[in-house]
Amino acid sequence: MAPAPSDDSAAPLQPSFQQAMEITAHWLALWENGELSDEVLADRVAELVASRDGARGFFVVSLAGDGPLMDRLPEPLVLQLRLAGEGVVDLSVRNLAMSTAMALHHQRAGDAAQQGASERVQTRCTELLRGLEPQAVKQRLETLLAATTGEGDDVAFLERWGYDADQRQAIAAAIEAVAEA
Repeated sequence: MAPAPSDDSAAPLQPSFQQAMEITAHWLALWENGELSDEVLADRVAELVASRDGARGFFVVSLAGDGPLMDRLPEPLVLQLRLAGEGVVDLSVRNLAMSTAMALHHQRAGDAAQQGASERVQTRCTELLRGLEPQAVKQRLETLLAATTGEGDDVAFLERWGYDADQRQAIAAAIEAVAEA
């Protein structure tokens, strides 16, 4: 395999959210075409998710996109995401909550396509969380679960997005589903 051009072979140390999305899309295309190994992709993603905007950009593209990465979850990638720590756990939990609430929103609106897309993100988040550091995931999910009943640090997060009682109940059920593996 020929090396990638130097101008796009490595992520900036502190990419913007937009740059992180573009970098992720490029890397995933290379990976899907067999031009990047699981290990190389995992190492690059580890660098990207070291910053909050880098991690946000990675998850927007990988969780919501049509690519197969988050459905396959290569072991080297799971290892790197696990090593990345609480920032990755936090974003994964938030994505679980948002995709769960949006699936219900789209169901109510009769938008089956968008509902299915949100449910796919929810499933991907569930599987990813099952592979991350168990104690960190447990603690973060407990914080979110408390917020679904109006308690704790995540209440403001749920209120900011305007999630109603049914959406909060769906989020609580999604949290329980993570532990059912």
